[in-house]
Amino acid sequence: MSSPSLTLTVWAGSWLSGHASPDDVIDALHEWAPMHLVGAHDAATASAAGLPDRGVADGAALLLTLIRRVDSAAGAGLHLILPAPGDVRALPAGTAFASAALAAGEGVVVGAPGAPGLGLVPVIEGPDVLRWNVFTLPAVPEIAVEGGLGAAEFAIREAVRDAASALSGIPTVGTDGRRTNPRAEIAEEVAELARHRYPPSLPPRAVRVLDTADQVAAILSVAGRGGGLRAGSVSATTGREGALQSLWAAVREARTGAVAAALRGEHHR
Repeated sequence: MSSPSLTLTVWAGSWLSGHASPDDVIDALHEWAPMHLVGAHDAATASAAGLPDRGVADGAALLLTLIRRVDSAAGAGLHLILPAPGDVRALPAGTAFASAALAAGEGVVVGAPGAPGLGLVPVIEGPDVLRWNVFTLPAVPEIAVEGGLGAAEFAIREAVRDAASALSGIPTVGTDGRRTNPRAEIAEEVAELARHRYPPSLPPRAVRVLDTADQVAAILSVAGRGGGLRAGSVSATTGREGALQSLWAAVREARTGAVAAALRGEHHR
């Protein structure tokens, strides 16, 4: 699992559909940090969401209370968003939530399109603490995800091929002069992501897409670490950076597409 937002989206979605218990969701979230703090962005949000005016409430269970409250009011559509500079299509323009989600590179939108909802953005506050900032949304935007699991699977398979080229450009000598093994680093990255569990209700095809996206992301992380790609001409370096950005976009598309399709109930093998 690549982010706390993805964990919350798929596990809370499984819970809302009756395939997981609240404890299952909380246990999955605790894989990220033993302590989850939930706090309102401002006084208006605190009042609307029933959160304390000051400070934060401790406990991942409060996230489920907030999601259930929205679900009871208007139907809790859950939407994973993974924005990046130049790719802010899923963000409600001009909101504090949009700025926070863009800075974090992730977030969860809760609510039915057109109805009032919530935005949740996780921020790491320490090795054992994850804070969820809560934002009110006057109207949940229509978050369109093109295609289904088939489209997401095709896109990430194409990215695997292109990522192999990025891997070939990773040097075997680090910036400190010591020899490194990029394939071992990639394996470590993948293993770290794989320690997070998916809910049993998630379609196997969605899991395959998400696992493949993690593999591509691990390659890109190692390739971009500490000037990881071999230096060359300015034009060559610019070209490589552009290729990596394109591959990261493919990873984000695959992750959001697979999650959206799974929550819509696509169960194709």
